Amino acid sequence: MTPADLARTGLLYSCCASPRGAPNNQERYVRRVFYAVSMCLLTAVGAASAQDTRQLVKLPEPMQQHMLGNMRDHLATLNEILGDLAKDDFDAAAKVAENRLGMSSLSAHGAAHLAPYMPQPMQDIGTTMHHAASRLVIVLQNASLSRTPKAMRDVNGALHEVTMACEACHANYRLR
Repeated sequence: MTPADLARTGLLYSCCASPRGAPNNQERYVRRVFYAVSMCLLTAVGAASAQDTRQLVKLPEPMQQHMLGNMRDHLATLNEILGDLAKDDFDAAAKVAENRLGMSSLSAHGAAHLAPYMPQPMQDIGTTMHHAASRLVIVLQNASLSRTPKAMRDVNGALHEVTMACEACHANYRLR
């Protein structure tokens, strides 16, 4: 399904629809971020249909399943953060960002057990993502206190740093 198909069916914006009618600035922001993430995911699906030139990272099957589960949780976490932002709940977004993506989440994800199987550049990208998520927490906490357009741009920029690391890893490495 293309982004145009999603837009026509209303699926693209249904999760961000305003019950009051016209969207406010916060809802427009969340829609833009949701659209950008959707475009990245759809681009990745299209790229997967071409010959895959990414580096294969070989893991024992149980570790492979564990890592794939971590990646699905990262995506679910990003979605939860976007949902919290849509509800104007910056504190909840900050909490989930740190607990499931930030530096505090490394032991829960079993990072120390997986790292020896990853090429060093892949490890570095993962560390960059976890650091970016912890920086996002600070930006979200600041935005909770000062809900200005600049604060929202800062949130968008910090969230972008997280997803840039995700995209870099997925663009360069594969498990299968």
